[in-house]
Amino acid sequence: MKRDDLRDMTVGQLVELFAGIALDQDRAIKLDDNAKYGRLFWQMEAVEGELKVREGDQRRALLRLYDHANAQVRLAAAKATLAVAPEAARRLLRTIADSNDNPQAGDAGMSLVNIERGIFKPT
Repeated sequence: MKRDDLRDMTVGQLVELFAGIALDQDRAIKLDDNAKYGRLFWQMEAVEGELKVREGDQRRALLRLYDHANAQVRLAAAKATLAVAPEAARRLLRTIADSNDNPQAGDAGMSLVNIERGIFKPT
């Protein structure tokens, strides 16, 4: 995925791409394919970065994924929106953590701990 390709996409297309990457991550997790997950992580970072540099920081558009049926999509959206919608993102992380829908529940719980301890500072 090239940076120029992302620049040519609409915000809506970027949100759909973000969700698709998160779904692929979920499949990689289930298959224990860490190499694929790693590649997908960097793709997601690129999409999130493109949304961030758009006027007004368009990561807010990811809020529409908070109600997605897939826990990995919701988790990724919550983490990506911590800087732009901290209260809503933390509520969603708490909901995921409390769901016991692992491994996303564990990831959400650790994210909250890292935020509270100041280890993770959303930007």
